[in-house]
Amino acid sequence: MRSSREQRAWYFYDWANSGYVTTTGTVLFGPYLTSVAKEAAGCSGSGACAERLHLLGIPIAPGSLFFYTITFATLFSAFLLPVLGAIVDRRGDKRRMLGLFAWTGAIAASLMVFVADGRWVLGAILLMIANLGLGGALVVYDAILIDIARPDDRDRVSSRGWAFGYAGGGLLLILNLVVVMMPGTFGIDTSLAVRLSLLSAGLWWGAWTIIPFRRIIDRPSHGLPPTADMAFVRGAFGQLFQTLRGLRRYPQTGLFLAAYLFFNDGVQTVISSASVYGAEQLGMSQSILIGAIVLVQVVALGGALIFGRRAARHGAIRTIRDSLLVWIVAVAAGYFLPVGGIAPFFAIAAVFGTVLGGIQALSRSLFSQLVPRGREAEYFSLYQACERGTSWLGTLIFGLVHQWTDSYRPAIVSLIVFFVIGGLLLRKVDVRAGIEAAGNEVPAVV
Repeated sequence: MRSSREQRAWYFYDWANSGYVTTTGTVLFGPYLTSVAKEAAGCSGSGACAERLHLLGIPIAPGSLFFYTITFATLFSAFLLPVLGAIVDRRGDKRRMLGLFAWTGAIAASLMVFVADGRWVLGAILLMIANLGLGGALVVYDAILIDIARPDDRDRVSSRGWAFGYAGGGLLLILNLVVVMMPGTFGIDTSLAVRLSLLSAGLWWGAWTIIPFRRIIDRPSHGLPPTADMAFVRGAFGQLFQTLRGLRRYPQTGLFLAAYLFFNDGVQTVISSASVYGAEQLGMSQSILIGAIVLVQVVALGGALIFGRRAARHGAIRTIRDSLLVWIVAVAAGYFLPVGGIAPFFAIAAVFGTVLGGIQALSRSLFSQLVPRGREAEYFSLYQACERGTSWLGTLIFGLVHQWTDSYRPAIVSLIVFFVIGGLLLRKVDVRAGIEAAGNEVPAVV
């Protein structure tokens, strides 16, 4: 029996992980890790750095380290998460697996408090572990949506979850904004203020996860015997290929996933690069960056709810397509933002926030309709391989363009191609046929 009590508990995991996603992944850790890397390389101040770090003989631009780290973590997760997803589907204990991944990521996020004095390698390792924990937990979390909400309710429940997450992430950001803007009031310097904020995000993530862990009910797996065909444990490559081969039986699911891979890579790279772009290219202070992200959180909360209502009238896929047009225009406008222009920077942030909540919430609920019953975690593992904070192609392109040009402006505008390709693929998806092929109930409005 689907319980509104479980739905409310489910919302709290969005509240929990959004503290890490906003404070650490979106605002503070990118610029902070960049500054630590620049210090280690012998550079100082903002702007381009001609010096290079070296890892196993490979030269790395300090300004690209954050993006390369996310890229590597995501490539690794692309092979690992399908294995974990298949295990979760067979075990039938999603609640416990959610806690395992979430608390692993939260511990790594908390340990970021020790990243200082040129310890960029430690920072990169902790970022990879935290993002892998986030990805694994989100695979399970998204799969639980199918257990706790009927097809006609999923757009609403998913949108409320995202809205709850924006509220939680925004609240923690406001608290951290006070600490980072006025470190002297607390008797600390700016570096320690940032590191304590990183610690708070890890603790927030871990503590609030207790609520869904205690209140969500585990359900038996559907159609996947726990001991049958255990060859999937032989390795990540084999499981990934097995899952991808299975997509041939669900062409609309695969087509939507391909579209999502592209446009979500664009979304996630914009999110993860916004603070670095603002700090390094536009000369914005940490307080301005945090203020802009707080604005995004507040606006995105309303955007998620508004887009959820619009999807109920016009369908999720049409609403997603319309939002992609707004993303293209907003990213193009970002290229022309003036150095030190706070008002234009906040205006673009408000536009991003409006469409951010809607596209994320509706993509999740729409994909849940296209997933074969009993394969939820396995298919959501593919979905999460390109989900928030774990995109790889966009961050790779962004990092390479910056390294080639020593400027973030051409890097940001290069992301438009992801929204264009994603939108073109999305126009080819027949949602109703995909839902029927997956054996799911077709909602009243698709």
